[in-house]
Parts: sequence; structure tokens; C-alpha cells
Amino acid sequence: MRIIGLTGGIASGKTSVANLLERLGAPVVDADQLAREVVEPGERALAQIAESFGKAVLNADGSLNRAALGEIVFADPEKRRKLESITHPAIKERAEEKLARLKAAGAKTAFYVAPLLIEAGITSRVHEVWVVYLDHETQLARLMARDGLSREAALSRIASQMPMEEKKRLGRVVIDNRGSREDLEAEVLRVWREEIAAGQPPPAEP
Repeated sequence: MRIIGLTGGIASGKTSVANLLERLGAPVVDADQLAREVVEPGERALAQIAESFGKAVLNADGSLNRAALGEIVFADPEKRRKLESITHPAIKERAEEKLARLKAAGAKTAFYVAPLLIEAGITSRVHEVWVVYLDHETQLARLMARDGLSREAALSRIASQMPMEEKKRLGRVVIDNRGSREDLEAEVLRVWREEIAAGQPPPAEP
């Protein structure tokens, strides 16, 4: 099974592209969704988080209090690394399970969507990387509009990630999302026809 890693920068349109690919018939495994799943009540990772950071990071019903945990880990790089040492292996395990099920079901191609695919050094999970791209000013404008951020706050969030131009160079396929929604739909359909519908053989196993 050909596993394609789909990534991009904040507000670049990864989710929109993933939704379009799903509509075209591609199975999609979303790392952000997996990250939410592995910290649900009853999951081992949630128990480890409570053990490491205290009951204050749990709500009364036993679910994760993301705001409380965020206050702890974003102010302390060491604690953020501790959190990642709990969640990343759980996400990896869940991703491998879902991809294995897709392969067993006969899927020829699957997309693994991960915002930090390159930064987290997990490109070994995929055969190739596709990047959803937009230029810096368009990214800034869309992030400010989407999240209601000031220019300074939006710039800070963008600066915390790998620059889009650098990610663009690392993508075997680049999906241009600088235009309208209609432009994006046409771009995804074009790439789909060239890369997926054409039935190209998958690369070697990672």
C-alpha cells in the first residue's frame, strides 16, 4: 500500500485538501484526530498524563482538561517533551493499526495527514511527502481571519513552524492553495488524476 504523508503549515489548508481527497475516495488517517483519540477516558496515555502532571489536568468527569495541561507544558519545554514522550508513541501505534487495517482491506493508497510530519522526524512512516503550500502573506492573512489573531500573534505561531518555502522544497508533490476554494478543488483533482487515478506503482516500502 502506498502511504502518502500530507503536510503543510498552519492555516495552509491541509484539512480542506484531506476532505477533498476523501470525497475522491482516498482513505485518510489524520494525526490530529488520533491525538484526540489517545487521550480519551480509558486510554493508557490519559492515565500516564494524569500520573505525570497530576489530577489537576483532568476534568470532573475524568476527561482531559486541555487548557490546564496547556498552561503547564507550553511554559516549560521539559514538560512538553515529557507530554510528547507519552502521546507520540500512542499516536504512532494507533496510526499503524489504522493503516494496517486499510492495507488488509485492500486499499492501494492511503494518506497520513500530520502538521508536523517533517519537524517531528516521522517521514519514515510514509513513502512520500505531499505539501499543501501557500505564500507567507496569504498564510498570515488566513490564520488571522481563521483564529481571530492579531498580526503579531499570528506571526509568532507561523514562526514556531518550519517555513513554508522550506517545506515546499521537501514535498514530492506540492498542492498550491494560494487561490480560491474552486482553485484548490481543481488543483486537488488535477493531482489526483496524475498521481492516483493514473495507477502509478507504489515506491519501495519505507
